[in-house]
Amino acid sequence: MDISIFLARFWGGLFILLGLSSILANFLGRVIQYTADRTITISTGYITLLLGLATVSAHNLWLKDWRVTITILGWMTLLKGIEKVVRPGRVNEIAQKFERLQKFWGFIILLIGVWFLWNSYSQ
Repeated sequence: MDISIFLARFWGGLFILLGLSSILANFLGRVIQYTADRTITISTGYITLLLGLATVSAHNLWLKDWRVTITILGWMTLLKGIEKVVRPGRVNEIAQKFERLQKFWGFIILLIGVWFLWNSYSQ
């Protein structure tokens, strides 16, 4: 299987689960509350950093098609992981801005996941 297809299915499935969890069970709201605990933020930062690093290492393709979104997502995830480890307090400040519209952002995350899966299965 092509690495682009694999990563699109991985990230698509993950985003669909996170989006549905945010819409139906206020998962995003709980994650936002957890950012107040610096230990949790730093711990999840290492996981985020590793996911971003793995994606960038396997898929650093700057093409003029849908696959570039996987590369951009990998770099954004890597940078987010670094920020969570280095500046956990700032992550909490930013997260608070998303609390009011958590169902909206859950829906956006769900749509991104569907888009990734659609692209991975239409190839």
